[in-house]
Amino acid sequence: MQSWRQFLKENWFFLAVFVVLVLFPHLVGWLTESSPFGVLRGDRYIMRGESTLWQAILIESFALSVLVMSYNLMFGFTGVISFGHAMFFGLGGYIVGMLLEFPEFAGIDPALRLFIGLLLTIVICGVIGLGIGFASLRLRGVYFAIFTLAVAEMVWIYFSRFDRTNGEDGLTISQMPAWIDPSQNRLALYYVSFVIFVLTFIFIRRLVNSPTGAVFKAIRENEDRAQAIGYHTLRFKLMAITIAGMFAGIAGIIHAILQKSARPEFLNVKFTVDSLLMTIIGGVGTFTGPVIGSTGLYLLDNQLRDQVVTIGSTTIDIGDSWNLILGFIFVIVVLIFPYGVVGTYQRWRAGRKNKS
Repeated sequence: MQSWRQFLKENWFFLAVFVVLVLFPHLVGWLTESSPFGVLRGDRYIMRGESTLWQAILIESFALSVLVMSYNLMFGFTGVISFGHAMFFGLGGYIVGMLLEFPEFAGIDPALRLFIGLLLTIVICGVIGLGIGFASLRLRGVYFAIFTLAVAEMVWIYFSRFDRTNGEDGLTISQMPAWIDPSQNRLALYYVSFVIFVLTFIFIRRLVNSPTGAVFKAIRENEDRAQAIGYHTLRFKLMAITIAGMFAGIAGIIHAILQKSARPEFLNVKFTVDSLLMTIIGGVGTFTGPVIGSTGLYLLDNQLRDQVVTIGSTTIDIGDSWNLILGFIFVIVVLIFPYGVVGTYQRWRAGRKNKS
C-alpha cells in the first residue's frame, strides 16, 4: 500500500495528464457538440467537427513529441549532437508508404503491410543508426554533426529523385487500412499514437534512470573521465543513437499516416533543427521538457499561422513572419529560462529546497 501511495505522490501529474488525454476527444466533442467519430454520411464517417480537428492536432503533437524525445536521448542525456535525425523520421514514412503503395505488395493485407512496415522501420533505422555510429562516432562535436548532416542530405537527394516515389512530389498513401485511416477513423489513430507516445516516454524515462542511463549522463558530462573509470563509451553512444533512430522512425510513421503521404520534406534538416530548438526550449536533459517544447511550439504555430495582427497602420501577417517570430520566442525563452522551461523550473525548485 505504501509503495502505491508513493507512486501516486511522485507521478500524480503524469497520471492526471494521462487521464485528460484519454478523455480529450470526448471532452472536446461534449464542449463543442461535435462527435469524436466525425459526421455520419451514409455508411461511413466524414472527419468534420472540432473534436476530429483537435484529434489531428494532437496526433501531430504526439509524433513530434516522440521525435523530440528521441533526439533528447542523444543530445540531452548523452551529449551527442546530430544534424541528421530527420533522416530516420522520413525513412519511417517512406518505408510504410512503399509497402502500402507499391504494386508488388498488393497481395498482402494492408494491416499486415502496416505492421511489417513498423518492424522494418525499427530494424532499418536501428541498423542505419548503428552503421552511422560505427562510421563516425569516433568523431566528436561539430565533426560528428556535420557527418550526420551529410548522410541525411544524401538520403534526401535520393528520395527527391526516386521515380517510384514520385520524386519531389512524394508518395501519396491511398491503401491505408480502414481501421486507422485518418480520413475514416481518426479516433483510432489518435489512441494508437497516444499509446506510442506514452510507451516512448516510459521507456526513455526507465532507460535514463537505469545504470545504462547513468553512463549516458557520464558521457555527456565528461567522456574522457567516463573512459578513465572503465566504460566503453563508444558502445553506449552507439546504443543511444540506435535507439533514438528507431523511435524517430516510429514518429515518422505516425506523421506519414496522418498526412497520408511520404514526401522528401519529411527528410529535410528542418525537422532536425526543430527538434533541437524544441529540446532547448523545453529543457535539455529533462523528461517533460521535449514534450512541452514540441507541443507548445506546434500549438503556437498551428493557432497563429493564419492570424493577421494590425498595429496602428501596420498589418503583420503572422504566417509570413513565423520564422522571425519563432526566433524572437527562442531568444526570449533562452534569456528568461537559460536551462529551458522545465530545466530552469527544476533548478529553481531545487534551490528552494536547499534554502529550506
